[in-house]
Amino acid sequence: MTAETALTRQKKNILIVDDHPFIIQGYKNAITRYSPDNYEFMISEAKDCESAYHLITNTDSLIFDIAFLDISMPSYEEKGLFSGEDLAKLILEKMPDCRIILLTMFTEFLKIKTIISKINPNGLVIKNDLTFDELLLAFDNVIKNEIYYSKSVKEMLESHENDIEIDLFDKQILFHLSKGTALKDMPQYIPISLNAIEVRKSNLKELLKVKSGDDSDLVIEAKKMGLIF
Repeated sequence: MTAETALTRQKKNILIVDDHPFIIQGYKNAITRYSPDNYEFMISEAKDCESAYHLITNTDSLIFDIAFLDISMPSYEEKGLFSGEDLAKLILEKMPDCRIILLTMFTEFLKIKTIISKINPNGLVIKNDLTFDELLLAFDNVIKNEIYYSKSVKEMLESHENDIEIDLFDKQILFHLSKGTALKDMPQYIPISLNAIEVRKSNLKELLKVKSGDDSDLVIEAKKMGLIF
């Protein structure tokens, strides 16, 4: 590397938070091998929510460009930090331009969807997908300001893209309709008003594309969709 190249390299401040030292070392090995002629990386590391909190909030600390955060790690209850998700929110509050890469062992679709909807990370990697090449690919995408989801995340999202989601009250309404409970009697079983139940029933018909006014058609369609049994 020439002196001129060294002077033109972009400096990037990286934060890695994980409670497993060998995983941190793996991240560092991958990062430092990424395009060394173009980037100079300053890497800070933390082992739990508390040590990460002090790095993020210290006014003399670096402004991070990219943060690698494990979802599950020791909490810092005093500051209401219980996971990598909480740290991500804190970072985005303090450093809104920081790009977040979240890593997790979770493989449940609803958990993954919640992470995406609440944090909208630049990168989301299931740890079972994680290899040296996968980590480099994720880093390459994120440093280019692109979104990166690992293979398992993409497969989960694709397999559920046509799923219809309803909440507990909607399921209770469908259940009682299937049992023949009169609409006016449902507030005895469901802790919302009759008006709210009527609005939800109407919304369910629209959601399930039930055009008739017959509740039995709504129940039939809900059973076809697997929403009730």
